[in-house]
Amino acid sequence: MRAARQFCSGLLFAGLALAAWGATPVRVEPVHGAHGMVVAGHPQAAQAGLDTLKAGGNAIDAAIAVSLALGVAEPYGSGLGGKLLLLHYEAATGKTFALDAMDAAGSLEVPAYLRRPDEDRSYGHGSVCVPGLAAGLWTAHGKWGRMKWADTVAPAIRLAREGFEVLPKTRDFFAEQEKKLRRGDAGIARLYLPGGQLPAVGSRLANADLARTLELLAAHGRDGFYRGPVAEAIVAASRQGGGVLTLDDLARYEARLVEPIGIGFRGYHVLAGPPPASGAPLFLTIMKVLEDEAFAGGPLRSPANLDKVGRAWREVLPLVQQAIGDAPEALFNFERLVAPDSIRALRAKARAPAEPGRQVAWADDSGFSASAMAATTHFVVADAAGNIVCATQSLSLHFGAGVVPPGTGVVLNDSMSNFAFGDPGGINHVAPGKRPRSTIAPTIVFRGGRPVLALGIPGASRIPTALLQALLDRLAWDRPLADAIGDTRVHFDRNWRKNDEETLEAERSFPAADAEELRRLGWKVDLVEPAGTGRNFGGINAIEFHPGGGCTGYADPRRTNAALGY
Repeated sequence: MRAARQFCSGLLFAGLALAAWGATPVRVEPVHGAHGMVVAGHPQAAQAGLDTLKAGGNAIDAAIAVSLALGVAEPYGSGLGGKLLLLHYEAATGKTFALDAMDAAGSLEVPAYLRRPDEDRSYGHGSVCVPGLAAGLWTAHGKWGRMKWADTVAPAIRLAREGFEVLPKTRDFFAEQEKKLRRGDAGIARLYLPGGQLPAVGSRLANADLARTLELLAAHGRDGFYRGPVAEAIVAASRQGGGVLTLDDLARYEARLVEPIGIGFRGYHVLAGPPPASGAPLFLTIMKVLEDEAFAGGPLRSPANLDKVGRAWREVLPLVQQAIGDAPEALFNFERLVAPDSIRALRAKARAPAEPGRQVAWADDSGFSASAMAATTHFVVADAAGNIVCATQSLSLHFGAGVVPPGTGVVLNDSMSNFAFGDPGGINHVAPGKRPRSTIAPTIVFRGGRPVLALGIPGASRIPTALLQALLDRLAWDRPLADAIGDTRVHFDRNWRKNDEETLEAERSFPAADAEELRRLGWKVDLVEPAGTGRNFGGINAIEFHPGGGCTGYADPRRTNAALGY
C-alpha cells in the first residue's frame, strides 16, 4: 500500500480509498519506476523489454522486444502470425501516432468464399488473413527505433530457443484449447502438446522453428517474413489446406501510419486506436454520452449507475456496428458520432423511459465477437525520455486458426472470422485485401498536454466495456487506478440467438442484491466466472505517469501479466 500512497498522484490516498470503496476482489500491486516501465502479458516478455531499455533502447526498441517475446511466451494470444495496433507518444514533439498493422484478407473470390462452410471462417487455413505484426514492428523501428533491428529481435530468438516458462494460467489456456490443439495440424500439436500431453506448470517450451524464423526476421527485416522461405512455407501450407493466401498478398502487405481518434472528457483528452478497430469508437462515444451525466451516489458499479451506462451502450453499439470498418468514410463516421448534435440525441434516447416493444436497429455484428476464447494481449512501455508505446496484438481466437506452416513455428491467425458475411453493403463485409475490424483498443489519456495514463486489455467484445469501466472509475470518480482495475469486472452483451436479449455479465464478486436490482430494471444478469479468473474478462495492463517524474505500472493478475520498472 505504501507504493500506492506515494505514487498515485492526484488520487485519494489508498487508505481513504479503501474506506470509501471497500476492498477490491482482485488485488493489483503498483510497481514504481523512476526511469522506465514495461507492463506485459508474461514476465519473460516484460523482462525482455526492461533489458532492452537498460541497454540503451527507447520505448519502440523495447516494444519490439516485448512484442516478439509475447509471441513466444503466449502462443495462444499473439505473434508473428497475427495483428498489431500500436500507439506511440513521441515526447520530443508531443505527438501521438497510431500504427495499423491489422491482418488483411488475401486474394479471395468473395462469392466462392461465401459458399464455404461457416467453420472455414474460424478454423484452418481458410480462416487465415495476411498477418500484419511483423510489418508493423519493422515500420515502427524504421521511424522511431534507436537500437539495431537485430538487437531488438534477439531476446525473442533466445526465448524461443531456450523455452518460455509455463505458468499456471498458461496451462489453463492450453487446457481450454486442448481439443483445438489435438485436432489442429501436426505442427501445432508437436509444439504445444509435448509428448502428446498438456505441458506441466513450471516446464519450459522451446520452439526451434520459430527461433529460425525470428533469425530470418532479424537478418532481413520485414522481407525475412513476407518474402523468402517463411512466406513460401505459409503460402504452400495455405494452398494445401484450402487457404487463399498468395506470395503477392504477403509481399504487398504494408502497415499504415495513421492518426489516432480521440475525445475530450471532463478536462482530459483520450486518444485511442482508430478504425478499422471498433473498440475505441464504441467506448469513446459512450464516454461522450455520459460526460455530463449526474451519476447516482455511490460507486460506478451501483445498479442505478450501471443502468445508465447500459442504456448508453444500448444506443451506441448498433451505430458503431454500422459505421466502423476498413473504409475511407469510417473516420468521418466516428467524428459524426461524437459531434455535439449526435451526442445530444444519444443522451436523450439513453435517458428516456424504456418503451415497450421498442426495437434497436442492430447491425451484423461480426467483429464484435463475444467469444471468451478471443486471443489477444496488451502491453505498455515507457522510457526515460518520456516516450510511450501502448500496443495490443492478437491472433483473433485462441491459437488462431490452429495451424502452423511446417518449419516456421508460427501460429497463424483466424481473422477472417472478424468479417461480416451477410450484408454485401455493410462496412465490414468481406473483400479482398480488406482488414477486418477488431475490438482491440490501445489508449493513452492526457491532461494539459501531458500523458496521464496508458492502458489496454485483451478480451474480444469485453475490451471496450472493460476500458470504459476503468476510465470512468479513474477520470469521473477519481478512483485509484489499481482499484479501478481490480474491482469487479462487468460487461454489457446481447444474445442475437435469443431475440437480442440484453445481458449484464459480471464476475461472481458482484453483490447478489445489486444483481437482483438490475434484474428489476430489466437486465438479465449472468455471473460468469469467479473474480480474477481472467478467462472472460481479460487483464488490463497500464502505466500511470506522474508530474514530478517517474511512473507506476499496473499488471492485472487476472492473467499472467507482469510489471517491471527501474
